[in-house]
Amino acid sequence: MPDSLQIAGLQRLSTVDWPGKLAAVAFLQGCPWACTYCHNTAIIDCAMPGMVSWDDVRTFLSRRRGLLDGMVFSGGEATRQPALLPAVRQTRELGFAVGLHTAGAFPNRLRELLDQELVDWVGLDIKATPVDYQSLTGSPVAAEKAEKALEILLSHDVDYEVRMTLWKGGIDYAVAVAQWCLDRGVKQFALQRLVESPSASLWKGPTPQWEKDEALVRLGALGFDHVAVR
Repeated sequence: MPDSLQIAGLQRLSTVDWPGKLAAVAFLQGCPWACTYCHNTAIIDCAMPGMVSWDDVRTFLSRRRGLLDGMVFSGGEATRQPALLPAVRQTRELGFAVGLHTAGAFPNRLRELLDQELVDWVGLDIKATPVDYQSLTGSPVAAEKAEKALEILLSHDVDYEVRMTLWKGGIDYAVAVAQWCLDRGVKQFALQRLVESPSASLWKGPTPQWEKDEALVRLGALGFDHVAVR
């Protein structure tokens, strides 16, 4: 049941979490990974209860028909919770498109959502080259899960963006990750700047510094259909 969804917080309006859309964002509690640059460390504990009820979210959405394009389910790791599926169904019944942020930690749940055509857009975080996944996330199976999620995503006809937050090295490392994605069929790629914050308690730095123009040129030269740099 969607009422069991652990929701850490609700952002009532965002122009950046779903490119080109006005959306609300529900941040779902819990994540099995502990990425060193995570800026949502306060909500990665899977045992913490939610702070916002699904009923409150549903009531909010019912009052925003015609004002919002859609609802984004983010995290933490949104696909961790089985209650995500019925919550997404109810969101669609209220007339909203659904976006999803995921790092691919639960690829089978992503498959369920896509097989049932419950999601209109996916932002999939591909965080690193496979060899670096364990040191970044603390999970020995993270690389395998992320690659499987990418394979599932690309096998479905759904709008998406594969994104990476540059957490080490410089543009050369971003290009290496982007090329790995391109080789597997990714057409939409975005590079994001790491933003330090007080809640990024696992981050030890230094923060990579890079130029947006150089990133656009080098990533654009790889052959993606679309590249974004933020």
